[in-house]
Amino acid sequence: MLHLQLPLTSAGIIRVIDMSMNIVTSRKMSFGINGKLNGIENKTPFLIGVSGGTASGKSTVCKRIMEKLGQVDMDHMQRQVVCISQDSFYRDLSSAEKLKAEKGQYNFDHPDAFDNDLILQTLQDILAGVKCEIPAYDYKTNSLVKDQITTIYPADVVLFEGILVFYFPKIRDLFHMKLFVDTDSDTRLARRVPRDIKERGRDLDYVLNQYMNFVKPAFEEFCLPTKKFADVIIPRGADNTVAIDLIVQHIRDFLSNRGRDTVQPENSINRTDKLSKRPH
Repeated sequence: MLHLQLPLTSAGIIRVIDMSMNIVTSRKMSFGINGKLNGIENKTPFLIGVSGGTASGKSTVCKRIMEKLGQVDMDHMQRQVVCISQDSFYRDLSSAEKLKAEKGQYNFDHPDAFDNDLILQTLQDILAGVKCEIPAYDYKTNSLVKDQITTIYPADVVLFEGILVFYFPKIRDLFHMKLFVDTDSDTRLARRVPRDIKERGRDLDYVLNQYMNFVKPAFEEFCLPTKKFADVIIPRGADNTVAIDLIVQHIRDFLSNRGRDTVQPENSINRTDKLSKRPH
């Protein structure tokens, strides 16, 4: 059972405590009377980073947040809460790297697997109100689908999820709130195996070898140490409905403090014509 204490004052401390002594969060998030959250200007999107190990439930947590805010079925041009995956920023692989990837010998969980300069530039553009083009990622071919583009329009809240979103300081420092989805390794492996077999066309040996050789060591070396940077740690991922409800309430409080009572599309939003495009 979870006990939840919502912030009762403008400088309330958000705290969710698991009865097994797992403290989900104990960070102070303060609202100013001028409509700022921790110094965020009114027109700047509230940027939330969501990290955690592979198959920990990061994307599901983001989906639950968007569902509770009524944003999932909304037209992407009208959404005020949007979600972006770090997977859309994998580097283009060289011919040699593609051969390794086909054999399960390429480490997709290493920081160098991502175009971190592009991540930084894209998030900076989003914070500046520039709409951005984000390609989909094909896990079967290990490549970006450059003709399958999602345009991210200026929004009030942006969720950016991935295994290493807190690894690089320059990227980490952009987030106004940092969430870490903390799911035990057995559960994550049990989720990853059927997912990779059914959705990504891989066999059992491939999945297990990749997990033992790359995924597990990379999690322990690169992802897990970034847990200490999180403002909110969510045990059990999307199953932790109390923590998700808390985060949703915090987002609503932010939107209310910037003059919007609920998350609703507004036809009067001024969409910028500027566009941040990927170089590849």
